[in-house]
Amino acid sequence: MGWYLNSYLNIIFLTSFCFSTLVISNGQQYFNEEKNYEGSSDLVNLEYHMGPVLTSTINLYTIWYGHWNPTHQAIIRDFLLSLSSSNSPFPSVSDWWRTARLYTDQTGANITGNIVLSGEFYDWSYSHGTSLTRLSIQSIIRTAVTANNNNARARALPLNSNNGLYLILTSYNVQVQDFCRAVCGFHYFTFPSVVGATVPYAWVGYSGSQCPGLCAFPFAMPKYSGSTPGTANANLMEAPNGDVGADGMISVIAHELAEVSSNPLVNAWYAGDDPTAPTEIADLCVGFYGSGGGGGFPGKVYKDSWGKGYNVNGIKGRRFLVQWIWNPVLRRCFGPNAMD
Repeated sequence: MGWYLNSYLNIIFLTSFCFSTLVISNGQQYFNEEKNYEGSSDLVNLEYHMGPVLTSTINLYTIWYGHWNPTHQAIIRDFLLSLSSSNSPFPSVSDWWRTARLYTDQTGANITGNIVLSGEFYDWSYSHGTSLTRLSIQSIIRTAVTANNNNARARALPLNSNNGLYLILTSYNVQVQDFCRAVCGFHYFTFPSVVGATVPYAWVGYSGSQCPGLCAFPFAMPKYSGSTPGTANANLMEAPNGDVGADGMISVIAHELAEVSSNPLVNAWYAGDDPTAPTEIADLCVGFYGSGGGGGFPGKVYKDSWGKGYNVNGIKGRRFLVQWIWNPVLRRCFGPNAMD
């Protein structure tokens, strides 16, 4: 149900973070030959539990909670718009989403490829304070769908229980329960007693100032890794859009969107026998961004001429680094930048 840190930390803290070189020229990739370590596995018991997945066009509603830098908003907004765009060069964000689309419901209908950014709400007044519980996230949605429409910047979002998906993004100074301790993001569904209907939602926090080393890997280093962020020996990957926090959020947002689409009511696609702690399609691939990934190494990704790392292209010439997700056909972690 969320981007959990426990298994991820076991990978990071025992590894020295040495990145291999991948030279990119004019969009062509030149990989050093190396064994692929994220091969298929029959040991993963990912199962379908007969619940719905998001097969209809997704109307995505974004709630910006707190004070946001417009530049950071633009990075995130362009990523969301890239999910359904066919105008980006391969490998694109929409190419990455094709793996999520392989998941079906019991009728055989696939997860939709049509994600429409249908509305934005700006909760700049911190309507529920700067220290939030998990349940507070649902209250923020309630505020967004019941707002006074006289304020253009805070015009109410529709309460769309048919095909609505709500994405709550909290700013740099907002503390959220378990954020930076156990999760970087999570998804669930709303309670009618709180919001008025059952709708799927996801939350992701801005980690740039709170825990970049945990939630913005591989653009920042955990403080107990032995390397100091910003120094020559840190072996850090440069963020593709120039901001560790916003670029780190992109991968977590991608993670949560894949999982909420394949398991919106926590009764569809997941591994394990406990639906209160499911291992979902993105949880299986935390830390994998390219071929050869694992053990703290993100895998082979592209580098632009400034050394900024990325693995997918988006609209407006944007580039993003997003983690891979589990491919149910290949039975392995996979992304469009895979070597095979």
